[in-house]
Amino acid sequence: MAQQLLMPKATAIWLVDNTALSFDQIAQFCRLHPLEVKAIADGEAAQGIKGLDPIATGQLSRDEIARAEKNPAHKLKLSEPKVRVPESKRRGPRYTPVSKRQDRPNAILWLVRNHPELKDAQISRLVGTTKSTIEQIRERTHWNSANLAPMDPVTLGLCSQIDLDMEVEKAAKGRPLPTAAELGATLESAHETERLTRHEREEEKEIDADAVFAKLKSLKSSPKDEDEDDQY
Repeated sequence: MAQQLLMPKATAIWLVDNTALSFDQIAQFCRLHPLEVKAIADGEAAQGIKGLDPIATGQLSRDEIARAEKNPAHKLKLSEPKVRVPESKRRGPRYTPVSKRQDRPNAILWLVRNHPELKDAQISRLVGTTKSTIEQIRERTHWNSANLAPMDPVTLGLCSQIDLDMEVEKAAKGRPLPTAAELGATLESAHETERLTRHEREEEKEIDADAVFAKLKSLKSSPKDEDEDDQY
């Protein structure tokens, strides 16, 4: 990717204010029209924008500016960056070593059985396979279905446990909540609920009565009464 100037207008403002470069030189370096650079110099454009020093950002050297100031025909060149940031590559299908490709059907079968919530695209990302292969294994139409055995893709080294957990978590977020019928729970009728509530209240009353009688019995057999009987 070709190197590009950061903040062209802000850089042009700084060059106009701090150098003796011509409008054409600044316009060529900042990829602006010469009339726009002239408007910046006259204060008619880019008002409120703070100038950016290209020397401080490492995009232009003092020697390069000095050469351009001496020679109006000299075109400014960007300095070579000290640090190069690698271009981000678009993530494609996961590469699977040749030695492990024979284990992919077993890993797919394991994922289909143990994580049915995973979509085909997710399985494809995990083990590096195609949707047609996943469909064949789901429908048991794969040419080697009779010999397949479910095996954990993490154990086989086809993916990491972190990648598997992330895909499972994504699939779980998009899965609808289970219904009451799926959970095996049903709501009781109003009559049944009232009957159960009445039964619980009766049990509480019985418990309270037993507690009262027990307290009275303990009072009758208290040591104070026994001492009074001994006096007589």
